[in-house]
Amino acid sequence: MRAKITYIVTAAVLVFYFLLVGSRGVLLIKHGTLLTVTFGVAVLVLPAIGIWFLWKNTQFVRRANALAAELDAEGGLPVDELVRTPSGRIDRDSADAVFARRREETEDTPDDWRCWFRLAVAYQDARDTPRARKAMQRAIALHGRPAPAPSCAAVPPGT
Repeated sequence: MRAKITYIVTAAVLVFYFLLVGSRGVLLIKHGTLLTVTFGVAVLVLPAIGIWFLWKNTQFVRRANALAAELDAEGGLPVDELVRTPSGRIDRDSADAVFARRREETEDTPDDWRCWFRLAVAYQDARDTPRARKAMQRAIALHGRPAPAPSCAAVPPGT
């Protein structure tokens, strides 16, 4: 819940900033000289890019959360089996072991969004955010397609 509140507050601050910068761009354009119109248009490009970026990220988060909810309803969310240090941080070797297993499952069933979702979680646990994001994007893209017959395991082996 804390992450959701932080995201909403950050998005609101960004929207306020985009509106503020956008209004300055409009004022520059209204001034009417060649130089101010050029700067005004240039200033309006930045909020446009920012709004697009914020929109794409919000859509990504919504879709990933929808997949998590669906996987939770199926009882397929990955079990937290990671060893943690006394301070609560994830042990790197533990995360690497889980990641290796998740990668193997995904290689065995590359068309199952559930495997890609669990791989994305393993990447995130291993602190590899760019690959976690790419794996989650793949899970989102595969969602809705029929899953192949042998699906990846939802629970750790041996349980």
